[in-house]
Parts: sequence; structure tokens; C-alpha cells
Amino acid sequence: MTSPVRLALLGCGTVGQEVVRLLHEQSADLAARVGAPLEIAGIAVRRLGRDRGDLPVDESLFTTDALGLIKRDDVDVVVEVVGGIEPARGWLVEALRAGKSVVTANKALLAEDGVALHEAAAEGGGDLYYEASVAGAIPLLRPLRESLHGDRINRVTGIVNGTTNFILSAMDATGAGFAEALEEATALGYAEADPTADVEGFDAAAKAAILASLAFHTRVGAADVHREGITEVTAADMASAQAMGCTIKLLCIAARGVDAGGRETVSVRVHPAMIPRSHPLASVGDAFNAVFVEADAAGQLMFYGRGAGGAPTASAVLGDVVAVSRNRLAGVRAASESAYADLSVRPMGEALTRYHVSLDVADRPGVLAAVAGVFARHDVSIATVRQGSAGGAPGRDGDAELVIVTHVAPDAALAATVGELRGLDIVRSVTSVLRVEGGA
Repeated sequence: MTSPVRLALLGCGTVGQEVVRLLHEQSADLAARVGAPLEIAGIAVRRLGRDRGDLPVDESLFTTDALGLIKRDDVDVVVEVVGGIEPARGWLVEALRAGKSVVTANKALLAEDGVALHEAAAEGGGDLYYEASVAGAIPLLRPLRESLHGDRINRVTGIVNGTTNFILSAMDATGAGFAEALEEATALGYAEADPTADVEGFDAAAKAAILASLAFHTRVGAADVHREGITEVTAADMASAQAMGCTIKLLCIAARGVDAGGRETVSVRVHPAMIPRSHPLASVGDAFNAVFVEADAAGQLMFYGRGAGGAPTASAVLGDVVAVSRNRLAGVRAASESAYADLSVRPMGEALTRYHVSLDVADRPGVLAAVAGVFARHDVSIATVRQGSAGGAPGRDGDAELVIVTHVAPDAALAATVGELRGLDIVRSVTSVLRVEGGA
């Protein structure tokens, strides 16, 4: 067996500690798979002396000088599980330019400036692997980058945030409102003390950018992704979805399309949407993730499993560590970034989707015709209308509820329709607007 492959670990939180444990517990198997032992050269942390329980590692390996650790000649592979944009970007660019291979779980950095990392990897000749950045332990990015490289992917639809999926699943199962379901998710450890990145869709949008970049061979950044969170989803929305035989999920959707000039484009979006119970993603509950891929030759594929947590994420990190270590020993590197297609990213207004619109309207003759006229003026076709009583207030016309589901139309036309409806005297309020996906 050859000399050890030496690792610099940046970060020793939940994921970093699991990486250390797996390296220790599976050392013999990992060495056999790589063809050389894997050794930790050092661990960069923010603070020394922190209690890390019974972590099987010598305290002398810890340092607060991450850049100094990266620059050491005896470091072959840099493993980054710190997160955030800076200083992680500077560290990884330095490592890659020096010819070291990098394994990272940093979805935010990859979505914000993956171009800089890929360019640094090309300059230095090392590998850049990031399977753990999307969907935890689920083998997803490498199949997109390698296994499906000979196919044409047309659409990727996924549940890629466990916190929001737990919240929406709880709302669906119990009838709870958003605040109640979030409180439960926090109590069980599924939601952070500040859940903004999850519930406002920032986490899912970063992952959507990474998925779209790989699927469509096009550089897609976080700024290209249309993003909406789940904070406005109500118990009434969930009940309405159930009445249609649907549920509501926070989806990331990346799809090919064609613009007005006939040129191929991609659209990338994250938002809550109704999907039919028959859709494969509808049954994905709790904090699980799943991604549904549609390709020309392979057809429909689904990847499912735990999308977060220390152990699942560490599993993906170690898989990448084995791959880049084998490459280094063989004197080869993996294929570089594939962005040859360079497709333009279509604005959200041009994305084709459907709307579910709930209106509280005056209950008098001619209202339905007036509402339908607004849809017609914006060239939006109505698929179904459901009407019910919404009660009434003393001294005015009674109210009625209209629930309208449209056919497919450009999102801009649908949004303009809703905007005009809000201005009608006969419309007391637009109580809910949700997109509909998957043939519901």
C-alpha cells in the first residue's frame, strides 16, 4: 500500500465530527477502496478547546489557521464543511490553484460563485467534488454529471429541503397552520433557531442552481433562480389542495424550454406548488428529500432518501473523498465543468405554469362572468371553477368563495390576471394564489 492520502478538514461541527468518526471507524475499508490510508493532517476550527465529546482524534490536530493548514505541503485533499461564502471561497480557491483536490458540501458558495471554483480547479489540475451539497446522502449529482452524461435531461423536479417538507407534511397530515408546524419542526430539531434560509426557499434555490447547472450543461447561479418560500401557505390552502386530490410541496423545478425566437432556454424556480397525490413526489414525507428526473432515453428516474443530517451528509462527503483520492493516486482528474450548452435562463414571467386562485367575492349575479372576463383579457384559460359560500357581513352583499384552476399559461399572464382581480370592486380579497404542477 502506498503513502497515505492526507486530508485537511475545514470545520468540525455536526457534519465534520461525523466525517472524523467515519474515517476512524471505517479506516481499513476506506484504505482498501482507495489503495492507501486516509489520514487527517489537521482540522481547522473557529475556537480551540471546545468540548467535542469522545471524538477519536488527537487534540494537536486542531488549528484556527485554516489558510495555513491548506498551504501545507503534506495536504493532498481539502474537505470543507464550514459553509457560507467567505472565508470559504478564498480557502477553496487557494487549495484548488495549488493543485489540491477539494470536497465540499457548501451549496451556498457553489450557487453563488461555482464558476470561480471550477476555474481554480482547471488552473491547478485538481478535482472539485460536491455530492453532499444537494440532498445529503442521496447519490444524485454524480449520476447527473456522469451516469446520465450520454442522455438529454429535459426536466428536474425535486423536494430538496427537509425542513420545509416536514412542515408541509405535518400541515397536510394534521390540518395545522404554518406557525404550529414550524414550532413542531423546531422542537424536533428539524428547523434551525433562525429558519429563514429554509422556509423562505434560499436553501432550495441554491440547490436548484447546482442541479440545473449539471443537468443542462449551463452555468446557473443563485441569482438566476426564481424563489418563493412557504410562509404564506395556510391550513386553508392545504384543505383546498386535499379537496382537489393534491398536496402542497416546496418544489425546485428546472426545465428546458424554447423562447419566442425558437432558441432553447432553461427555467429554474423554487416555490410551493400543488401536486396530485398520484405524483411520485407527493408521498415523500417527513424530512426526506426526493428528486424526479425526466430524460429522453432513461425516461423517468427518482432519487430518494435522507437529505440532511450529520451522518447522511458525511456519507456523501466520504464518497467524494474516496473518489478524489483514487484519482490522485492514479494521476488523473475527473472531467471538468461541463457548461458547453450555455443556454440562457428564461425569466420567471416566461415560465409556463398553472395557477390555483381562491377569491372572496360579492355573491351577486354577474360576478362569475366578470371574473372570467379578467382571465380572458389576459389570454388565460380556466380549467375548473368551484363556488361556495363564504358567509356575509351585515349591511352588504353576502360573500362567496371562488376557487379557480387555470390551464397552462405564461407566469406573467397569470400574475397580471391576479393583479387585475385584486382591483375589482366585486373581489373582497384574493385569499390564496398557488401554482399547480404535475397534471393536477
